[in-house]
Amino acid sequence: MAFPNSEQRHKGITSKLDEFNDFERKQDHKKAFLGLPSEKLKTIITSEVDVSDSTISGATSGIYIIAAKRTAFGTFGGALKTINQAQLQTTAAKAAIVSSGLKPDQIDTVVVGHVMPSTSSDGAFLPRHVGLQCGVPIEKPALAVNRLCGSGFQAIVNGAQDILLGSAKVALTGGVENMSQAPFMARNVRFGTTLGANYSLEDSLWIGLTDSYCKLPMALTAENLAEQNKISRERVDEFSLRSQKFWEKGQQEGAFNAEITPLKIKVKGKEVDFVVDEHPRPKTTLDGLAKLPPLFKKNGIVTAGTASGICDGASAVILASEAAVNEYKLKPLARLVAYAYVGCKPEIMGIGPVPAIQNVLKVSGKKLEDIDLIEINEAFAAQTLACADALGLDMNKLNVNGGAIALGHPLGASGSRIIGHLVHEMQRKKLKYSIGSACIGGGQGIALLVEAC
Repeated sequence: MAFPNSEQRHKGITSKLDEFNDFERKQDHKKAFLGLPSEKLKTIITSEVDVSDSTISGATSGIYIIAAKRTAFGTFGGALKTINQAQLQTTAAKAAIVSSGLKPDQIDTVVVGHVMPSTSSDGAFLPRHVGLQCGVPIEKPALAVNRLCGSGFQAIVNGAQDILLGSAKVALTGGVENMSQAPFMARNVRFGTTLGANYSLEDSLWIGLTDSYCKLPMALTAENLAEQNKISRERVDEFSLRSQKFWEKGQQEGAFNAEITPLKIKVKGKEVDFVVDEHPRPKTTLDGLAKLPPLFKKNGIVTAGTASGICDGASAVILASEAAVNEYKLKPLARLVAYAYVGCKPEIMGIGPVPAIQNVLKVSGKKLEDIDLIEINEAFAAQTLACADALGLDMNKLNVNGGAIALGHPLGASGSRIIGHLVHEMQRKKLKYSIGSACIGGGQGIALLVEAC
């Protein structure tokens, strides 16, 4: 992909924003985007210029993924429940730095995706603490980003944008969540209580999984998609079993070895390396899934077995410019080709990957059949199936080592985990192109396209 100079880039950005803002002003809210492809969606691409001026071949500059590491994911209330989120992210980030061959003082910026700051004593200081604990120079900045379930992806995008704008040559990105540490809250007690008042505790985790705009928990948005697309209970059970069995097969084949770094934890007073995802249940059976009751709707399809797992973990991805690759003699794993993020109707937020993937294909000039691997975050089995159906995906390319139904979904970490896994899987299987994507609570979708080096 040929990159424009700064003046061309500025004109391109201004032109695209003017066009989009004019379109926004003319939009009729009643005809808002409902999750179907649109020519007018706001799409951001790595060249920051009009799509027609973009090319995939003959690149003279680019953004490269140099390293990708993560912790194994811990189940809700499991092995990682007491581990501070900064410690989780620092573990993944340090491993990525070592793997990259870079020195900490060669990192120019730190970007961490993180959805629930109240779950950590580091709070909003999290990315800054991670950078400092990794030895990144004190004068280098750090940023927390929150695009809900797309936050790990968004951290990579923000790091890429810093590089594109010339603000950085190397970006340490990623995401983290310790959902086990989500606190209970008591409202309206800070300034005193009244005699006889009854103050109840609220679960911040449950509140965070409910969209107050459309007044729906995320699971009911998946029920909406299942109803609209006639996705049966039997089909979601089968897909959920697939996720568990594909993870088991991938684990046996060593598909996660390159991405997982050991994390020291204590088990019965002894320090051990935590290196295997804790949430998967490879002994799951179809009969067992069929017996699980629907949790959100009578005769519904969302059960404890057909939804992503609430869990804990961290992932890190290091990006570098072509100049940095040459200067520091780095060995890239992949190149970031394009990215897109879009909006969709909150009541069917799970369809977000469809327009995001369609747009990332459009701006990259690729077709779906060109893509070797596709990962769609398995927020819910019904949601992932609805996206696969709408896109006409080859299921042999989708979530080939299982997804969040098996692995779990630590909100801020999932996006960077997916990209890291795709990068290593392309290397392992000698494949060329892959796309990682996620739906986003509130009604959004995000997708990144990467090319193996």
